[in-house]
Amino acid sequence: MVSFNGNKTVTCGGGGVILTNDSDLAKTAKHITTTAKISHPYEYVHDRVGYNYRLPNINAALACAQLEQLDFFIANKRELAKLYQEFFGQLDITFFHEPEHACSNYWLNTIILSNRDKRDEFLKMTNKAGVMTRPAWRLLNKLEMYKDCQTDTLANAQWFEDRIVNIPSSVRA
Repeated sequence: MVSFNGNKTVTCGGGGVILTNDSDLAKTAKHITTTAKISHPYEYVHDRVGYNYRLPNINAALACAQLEQLDFFIANKRELAKLYQEFFGQLDITFFHEPEHACSNYWLNTIILSNRDKRDEFLKMTNKAGVMTRPAWRLLNKLEMYKDCQTDTLANAQWFEDRIVNIPSSVRA
């Protein structure tokens, strides 16, 4: 799946696409995402729960126009990541960068602070200064609807939740 949510590198306001080489899965996905209506010239009968998740043409046109600029967007984001890495390196804050064997699009830039108190201090300071930063997503087992689900200790995930801050990642002018 590819998301076109408003915070993605290529966006058209929301929605996404499903990519598959499985024709049966593609047929089922199209059926569900187009209200699960059984094909008929005039009757509206639905054979399962369906959703109106079609991407309107105007939104698709926005996505196509942005795809034409994808190389620029990625180069811009990679340059921003380089600037962040240099800046945070001077402050002894870890910038989460791509491994040597990878080439990141840096859709989301993240720093890792030494502990939760430092994370919270950084969040308060930057947001007070008008720079929108936020913690990583809350662990799912801490959300009300999943609180009773089985988990292990989630020690590594907890370590990251206590330290990660997502920083602005938009394409710059």
